[in-house]
Amino acid sequence: MAKGENRTNLASCFVATVFLLFLLIVLFIVYFTLFKPQDPKIAVAAVQIPSFSVANATANFAFSQYSSVRNPNRGTFSHYDSSLHLLYHGTQLGFMFVPAGKIHAGGTQHMAATFTVHSLPLGLANGPGNVIELVSTISMAGRVRVLHLFSHHVQAQSQCRVAVAVADGTNDNSKHPIFLSKLA
Repeated sequence: MAKGENRTNLASCFVATVFLLFLLIVLFIVYFTLFKPQDPKIAVAAVQIPSFSVANATANFAFSQYSSVRNPNRGTFSHYDSSLHLLYHGTQLGFMFVPAGKIHAGGTQHMAATFTVHSLPLGLANGPGNVIELVSTISMAGRVRVLHLFSHHVQAQSQCRVAVAVADGTNDNSKHPIFLSKLA
């Protein structure tokens, strides 16, 4: 081979390598801006206490919660190991396992849960205005598959605090607001 032909081949290889590197950088930028996996967004839409009664320093009530889980990703969110807990001063009053499922890209899944609580001792409900503070926690874990190639583990947890007046089972928002807070 001639000396000039080797230089031409070397220059062609160098240009092709630079082009491939540039293409890889562009693909990584597009992937991390458009297809970056995000945790699902959990929102508590409503909390209701449809029945409430107090007798002999114990409360009996039903607790209903309506939530939604939104998948902000461009891939399907497959969830598993998901649960909803109802707590009173750290004591578990109710537990619901959320069955495994899928939420399509940009989609929202609505969930409703109702717990019936019998004979809750009111000894700890001596806060301002005799209030029962209930805490419900939703945790979801799963994976998002992006472009049918990459699989990423994502999880979300949301906590809702509800103050219920012992006198009548209501929640007066001016005195006892419903606190919604998202955990990391």
